[in-house]
Amino acid sequence: MPRTSTLPAPAAITQADARRIWLHAQRLDTPEPFGADANATLAAIEHLGYVQIDTINVIERCHHHILWSRIPQYRREHLYQAQSVDKTVFEYWTHALSYVPTRDLKYYLADMKLHQTTPKTWFNSVTPADLRKVVTRIRKNGALSIRDIDDDIPVEKDHPWASRKPSKRALQLAFFIGKLTVSERSGMLKTYELIDRHFNWERPPKRATEKETTDYLLERALRSQGVVSLDSVCHLNAKRKPLVRAAIDMRVKKGLLVPVTIEGAGKIEHWAAPQTLAEIPAQAEGVHLLSPFDPLIIQRKRLSLLFGYEHRFEAYVPKEKRVYGYFALPVLVDGEIVAVIDLKADRERRALQIQQWSWIGTRKRQPLKAAIESRLHSFEQFQFAS
Repeated sequence: MPRTSTLPAPAAITQADARRIWLHAQRLDTPEPFGADANATLAAIEHLGYVQIDTINVIERCHHHILWSRIPQYRREHLYQAQSVDKTVFEYWTHALSYVPTRDLKYYLADMKLHQTTPKTWFNSVTPADLRKVVTRIRKNGALSIRDIDDDIPVEKDHPWASRKPSKRALQLAFFIGKLTVSERSGMLKTYELIDRHFNWERPPKRATEKETTDYLLERALRSQGVVSLDSVCHLNAKRKPLVRAAIDMRVKKGLLVPVTIEGAGKIEHWAAPQTLAEIPAQAEGVHLLSPFDPLIIQRKRLSLLFGYEHRFEAYVPKEKRVYGYFALPVLVDGEIVAVIDLKADRERRALQIQQWSWIGTRKRQPLKAAIESRLHSFEQFQFAS
């Protein structure tokens, strides 16, 4: 007699449903989802799970931009307060360098240990003596930045992003292995402090188990993405896929997750919580100028699948081969990407320059243009706020 499967049949949803679920999970479908005061910054980072940091400064740096997209009254000092005063967020590597909620630090301790036992080849030039030197100096004299180190003997760069100061790489290694943390940031200048002194720990948090970390990554994705795939949970973290897949299968058996088929997704498997599918938002509203490093944009294949738009990050593409421009921002209007605008900050004139405006899709453009220009004006005010 053939065995009968007890697993639930997949729930079928349209691309439009999947988009609205994702936009709601990203909190890009309502005006002030986290409130308007300084507490909104921590609430946003805790909900999203991370906010990426990047060095490019053509317009406002992406971590501030991502937060402003969800907190219209956001101010840069709110992030400073969370990191350096309240110490409720910290910097570490997710898929890239990011702000992460301090409550989640225990899930990164295993990575810190791994960097200590098997550091990346980038750190091959750092000797144990180099590491002891910078850590001892901070222990004795307090927090410092690379600018405070003036006794280095400069060396030739071995990478375009490297420093001629050997101590910089030692500071970075001490950061990755969890000896130091970034206690303050001014632009891209980081101040390093002993991690236990910064957080004033009597004892460090207990390192999460492999299972706890896997569950954390899955929960983070479900919270911030709504409908997930194995790739979306494990973005640039392929080694986690077997464990995450096992966790998904267990939740499906328990009825905590439901398999989902998305129109046009082919064989790509997706899952969602039953409650998520029962409460699909009817409409996403609002205008957003999104950073190319925004969590909605950074997963390019997922973006293409659900929005029918393939974003190109062209800062490193030769000028003659660019389609949308050097630092193009996707423009989201009422749940659809309708344009891509290449912006540049003219800091002397305190104005944003539109380098290129590209329309996407078939919606009537004239009604959209006024709404987008209004949002551009708001972003300009934020960009140059003192």
